[in-house]
Amino acid sequence: MNKMFFESDGMNWEILDAKVSRQIMGYDDRIMLVKVRFEKGGIGALHQHEHSQTSYVAEGTFEVTIGEQKMILRKGDSFHVPSNEMHGVCCLEAGLLIDNFSPVRADFLE
Repeated sequence: MNKMFFESDGMNWEILDAKVSRQIMGYDDRIMLVKVRFEKGGIGALHQHEHSQTSYVAEGTFEVTIGEQKMILRKGDSFHVPSNEMHGVCCLEAGLLIDNFSPVRADFLE
């Protein structure tokens, strides 16, 4: 992808389930930026992947699990998930996560 600018209003939201959707905001082969919108009660099920991930809580409140640790995070907080670490979230108050992945999540583009 050679695109340099991404206007949110022109980007599609992919509905993952009734309470979770995502919007891919930009990527190349080394990095990807994704917005993930959650309604209250939305779940990002426990999973793991080879990609390093950092996430910023742009809105809402989330219970975040990374490995054996759990923490409640709110707007302005962030978290880091090392490669292949089991992790997931539960949305306690409707919100938005801004996720960064390295390398690109090719599975999101299929």
